[in-house]
Amino acid sequence: MQPLAAGLSQEFSIIVTPDRTAKHLETGSASVLSTPSMVWLVEHDAQMLAQEHLPEGQTTVGAEIFIRHLAPTPLGMKVTARVRIEEIEGRRIVFSAEVFDEKEKVGEGRHIRVIVDQARFMEKAKEKT
Repeated sequence: MQPLAAGLSQEFSIIVTPDRTAKHLETGSASVLSTPSMVWLVEHDAQMLAQEHLPEGQTTVGAEIFIRHLAPTPLGMKVTARVRIEEIEGRRIVFSAEVFDEKEKVGEGRHIRVIVDQARFMEKAKEKT
């Protein structure tokens, strides 16, 4: 397994389906890719990239996200997030992100994830119940 390091990148694609639209999520009235779906795409891509380079028992959790939604993507079109690890500081991983549909760049931003011990993290969550 290659260690987690700045410079690692990957991309992940989805198709804009009705359940991923602003109209469906009630964040707008148009049947286009919603901003929450774009946020999910970036977070999912970053989490997958980090996870493949972490030892068993560790995972990452989202801590911060900034996304600029630049253009609409219609139903049925493929949209791809490209994430890149820009820096790692202790347990904190900073990702840059760009999002493209089949025609143009539709989003960009930054995402921070934090490495945690999965069992300890879930125990903290369980203490709240």
